[in-house]
Amino acid sequence: MTKHVPPVSPDKTFRTEILSGLTAGRKTISSKWLYDDVGSHLFEAITELDAYYPTRTELAILEQNRRKYARLPGTRGAMVELGSGSSRKTDLLLGAFSDLSVYMPIDISANHLKTAAEKVRRAYPSLAVIPVAADFTQPLGQLPLLPELPVVVFFPGSTIGNFEKAEAAQLLGNIRKIMPESTMIVGVDRPKAEEVLIEAYDDPAGITAAFNQNLLQRINRELGADFDLASFTHRAVWNGLESRVEMHLESLRDQSVSVAGTRIDFAAGETVHTENSHKYSEEAFTGIANEGGWRVLDRDSDKDGLFSVYTLQAV
Repeated sequence: MTKHVPPVSPDKTFRTEILSGLTAGRKTISSKWLYDDVGSHLFEAITELDAYYPTRTELAILEQNRRKYARLPGTRGAMVELGSGSSRKTDLLLGAFSDLSVYMPIDISANHLKTAAEKVRRAYPSLAVIPVAADFTQPLGQLPLLPELPVVVFFPGSTIGNFEKAEAAQLLGNIRKIMPESTMIVGVDRPKAEEVLIEAYDDPAGITAAFNQNLLQRINRELGADFDLASFTHRAVWNGLESRVEMHLESLRDQSVSVAGTRIDFAAGETVHTENSHKYSEEAFTGIANEGGWRVLDRDSDKDGLFSVYTLQAV
């Protein structure tokens, strides 16, 4: 953990945020809570699906440009990864950054983080691996060792798209404050045909549905809730006005559920909004980066224009 006053314990935070979201006028739960141990494994399975283009496309961009990324200043100091997801992306960059001293993955899923960190330690025994189990969407305080080192921030997987536009700019601003002279490599998904997007977030095999519904299983397990999973279904919808895919859990009937001792009513057809995945044009993302205190140095995309990897400089 970081060397600042610890936040509210994850269990209390989870309970507070779940109850707050389910008792709101429009029910919503932050997508960060999808990633418990089971959810993290299910998401890795999603990234292997033919319909889920972001992971393989981002990997190809990183592979094609890794020599260029290896010349960034921070690669001679520390790499901070936000949301330690696919080890393939991490390994690709670590293998290119031959002068790197420290690797610091930050992830909300402590067990997933531990596994990922141990894998890196075995592969790179001379690298100092410092995992930080934390919610990087919240202020992190002072991170160990970083003030003495140049830093490159790795923020892959189009995770930036999970935030509302104002929240995304605020998150980038928070990162800049604690790593004020850093560079960043960030993956950003681009707008495309609705049918391509819906299939990517509602695959025929039902793995994305299981990923979404696992959130209800987690609430049952950790908060003593009594959600009947068969009474909720996964929905993925394209919101063209906001340029985002939305994931929802839809109630199939009128029902009442107990969550941590609180009764919550659902009408048939009512949904719990569980994730946004914004798709940004170059102009839109540049505006968000600038608002957060970053300047776009470069943008790399695949030949089909599905996905982009931006290089940013804190200003």
